[in-house]
Amino acid sequence: MNKESIGKLLSSAHRQNQKRLGKMLAPYGIGTGGQHSFLINVIRRPGITQEQLTQELKFDKATTARSIKQLELSGYIERKPDPDDRRSHLLYPTDKAVQFWPELQAILNRNNQLIARHLTKEEENRLIGLLQKLYFEDE
Repeated sequence: MNKESIGKLLSSAHRQNQKRLGKMLAPYGIGTGGQHSFLINVIRRPGITQEQLTQELKFDKATTARSIKQLELSGYIERKPDPDDRRSHLLYPTDKAVQFWPELQAILNRNNQLIARHLTKEEENRLIGLLQKLYFEDE
């Protein structure tokens, strides 16, 4: 049996997921590259810094900066000077982001349903467990 590599399959699944999410989020001015992940974290933790986002989401600093800038231009995030560190800014969700939050959750839930549409609930839970095991293995 010809078995495809795990890395190739994960990469392909990731690209397909990003493409689908991009189409679902484009009408709201949210692009690909994990912008929704940054927005989620700013909504959940108002006052978070870019540095904290970079570390927690495991993106590089340039990706974080680009995503935050785009979310700011789209009206979802605002930066405020950090009173404890003049070189740093704290990130806050705007009213637009807070109002969009339920819709974003619905889009992400719909995307997860599409990803798992051919799996049984047992297979879905097993896949989640296996992927978590792979992801956290190198921590």
